Amino acid sequence: MYNSIVNCIQIRNSQLKNSKLQMSLYSKRGVSAQKEEVHTAVQELDQGLYPNAFCKIYPDYLGGDQNFVNVMHADGAGTKSILAYLYWKETGDINVWKGIAQDAVVMNLDDLLCVGIYDTIVFNSTIDRNKKLIPGNVLEQIINGTQHLFDELKTYGVNIHYLGGETADVGDVVRTVAVNGTMTCRWPKNKIITNDKIQAGDIIVGFASYGQATYETEYNSGLGSNGLTSARHDVLNKFYAENFKESFDNNLEDAVVYIGKYRLTDVVAVGSEQLAVGKLLLSPTRTYAPVLMQLLQNNFDKIHGLIHCSGGGQTKCMRYLPANFKIIKDNLFSPPPIFNIIQQNSGSTNKEMYEVFNMGCRLEIYCKPQDAQTMIDAAKSFNIDVQIIGRVEESDKKELVIKIGEEELRY
Repeated sequence: MYNSIVNCIQIRNSQLKNSKLQMSLYSKRGVSAQKEEVHTAVQELDQGLYPNAFCKIYPDYLGGDQNFVNVMHADGAGTKSILAYLYWKETGDINVWKGIAQDAVVMNLDDLLCVGIYDTIVFNSTIDRNKKLIPGNVLEQIINGTQHLFDELKTYGVNIHYLGGETADVGDVVRTVAVNGTMTCRWPKNKIITNDKIQAGDIIVGFASYGQATYETEYNSGLGSNGLTSARHDVLNKFYAENFKESFDNNLEDAVVYIGKYRLTDVVAVGSEQLAVGKLLLSPTRTYAPVLMQLLQNNFDKIHGLIHCSGGGQTKCMRYLPANFKIIKDNLFSPPPIFNIIQQNSGSTNKEMYEVFNMGCRLEIYCKPQDAQTMIDAAKSFNIDVQIIGRVEESDKKELVIKIGEEELRY
């Protein structure tokens, strides 16, 4: 009996130690799942016409028409660019930079989609590079890759106009390269999704981030462009710390730098295929533009809310609820392999994983139960896995409950 009690105490202490270690890893790497300091810094700024909307929406300053609104949004590929750099240096495959171009675009575009915007958009890119490490042919891949994506989206009726941008050589500031951009649009005010229609009784239709949509050329791991600092250091091994010191902050403690077991070229099983770890980490962020354009054109009134599960993962929805609701997600997708690889290497708890990563579901549509099939049919027509993942209930506070098997995560 005594030994059993001691074993239980030891197991619990080990769990607490691992949890504290993981939280320490996040903070010691200078990353944050919720960007608390950023939100604090901007809390005094104008929140726009619709504070619950996924993007800030302003009066039509550009056109002066009260029936239109303006939206300007900035985002980018984040630290995923460093993964592209490592993969390119190790394999010589320069095409990997085209995926980074897509990441920078989609992290803007899919946020705009979540307020109902899908057409007549202008894009301006910002690329900061260390010229000694990032040559001109890499810039060509990024810039031409951006235009190629716009050309492809145009075939689906999504028109984005590339208005150039700024490419700066700032080696004193950027270790390798940072790829970002800004999107701007004028849009009819009566065609904006504000999330204010989200209500108790709504169900949540989840669109998978992984697989191969009809408009994708290869398997997509579903990782997207969030949590890549942790994913990179938790999955990849010390080879990269020893050989590519320009790929990380050299002021970090060695104990948190590239602590995984994989090389980018190592192969793992994904279903019946064998894929390189680097390919999984670098899968271009999926856009939902083709399917959402159809839904917004034909079923706008059926959509109560749209959430892009980017920074903050499955907890992202909490920031955009129009009132006190309990969000219950009890039928999420089984996480695709990339997230299992990250979790096995990092030792993260489920609570941490679902707060950082999308875990296989990166778009949520809130609607009435009777309208769910419309959303499901639209996604399936593009070969995107889709299902009802949860529901909205009345509550005296904003809360989120995620059920993973027998485990219940509360936020």
